[in-house]
Amino acid sequence: MEEYAEGLAGQGRELFQQVWALAHEVVPEASEAIKWGHPAWVHSSGTILFVVSTHAKHANVTFTPSTREAFDDDLAGFTTGKGSVKLPYDHPAPDDLLRRMMAFRVREHEQVGVLWM
Repeated sequence: MEEYAEGLAGQGRELFQQVWALAHEVVPEASEAIKWGHPAWVHSSGTILFVVSTHAKHANVTFTPSTREAFDDDLAGFTTGKGSVKLPYDHPAPDDLLRRMMAFRVREHEQVGVLWM
């Protein structure tokens, strides 16, 4: 992950490092891997928990569609996709919301058995 972060600049790097720190806080037992060219956090069972991708003006944090849907009300001001949340670099990252989404994703995998997409 450090190599990935080193390849980023400015606000993209700052946001990625913020999400990385949140992931270490919420899911310290998850391993890190590169999936489809992007950082991913992987449960000890081998299931992907979430992926972060960085782009020119935003980053995406991608969860399962069920995780994203569980937070629809909280995500009203964000652009979302099937399981993704777009985080523009010119806005503060929603730390509390991301923490809750990460924790929810772990629970939905461990307690309900939801795998990756």
